[in-house]
Amino acid sequence: MSEKVVVLGASPKPERYANQAVARLLEYGHQVYSIHPIAKTIHEQTCYKNLATLPTEAIDTLTLYLGKAGTDKMSAEILALAPKRIIFNPGTENADLFAQAEAAGITVINACTLVMLETNEF
Repeated sequence: MSEKVVVLGASPKPERYANQAVARLLEYGHQVYSIHPIAKTIHEQTCYKNLATLPTEAIDTLTLYLGKAGTDKMSAEILALAPKRIIFNPGTENADLFAQAEAAGITVINACTLVMLETNEF
């Protein structure tokens, strides 16, 4: 089933896991919204400068490729987006945001998006 997925911390650099996640999500047929403050496109998909510039539609999954320092600054925006699920990829763990999202009724998991896709757990 296709989901609307936001990749926060997307990267135009092919060697980055965030870039690989965008590619794999597209391969699996998901609608991907990449967030990057400078890049215009990643894998021929429009990039958005921040969460506030996303089209206004329900988001199924927010997958994080931004560390704790970045997500601490954006926690209010992340919670306001109200995705159904947040995936904290390795290196993005943030116990405070995890707890806040969980309290807001958002499903939260510490996992790797790439592994989840490969094992049909996404």
